[in-house]
Amino acid sequence: MRVNCRKISRGIAEGQVLLTCESISFLGNVDPKTGVIVEPKHELFGQCIKDRVLVFPHGKGSTVGSYVLYQLIKNNVAPAAMINSESEPIVAVGAIISGIPLVDRMEQDPFKLLKNGDTVRVDGTNGVVETIE
Repeated sequence: MRVNCRKISRGIAEGQVLLTCESISFLGNVDPKTGVIVEPKHELFGQCIKDRVLVFPHGKGSTVGSYVLYQLIKNNVAPAAMINSESEPIVAVGAIISGIPLVDRMEQDPFKLLKNGDTVRVDGTNGVVETIE
């Protein structure tokens, strides 16, 4: 499977999908030291985003979330790449300053196409997501 999408943050990365239909606030939902989702009501509570391809609809919350993404990179616990339905400025800026590939607006709905544990390559430079067998 190879799907075109909009380029947000350049770079290419591979990893296993960690998917949630819930938005993520990097300030408050994610521990910047461990990369673990710490919001008890979030469906990914207790899961680590380190080296995963994090698939979520969009970010939410404080602009400080951009800097939390940067902290995740500095602490070596950041996602390998991210896929959004519709990215917004907080996540986009965080991905760009952190060097995390980010795409959105996939030609096919990522929540119907992907599932947890799939291995995918995210090409934020050319705007392509593809599964790896």
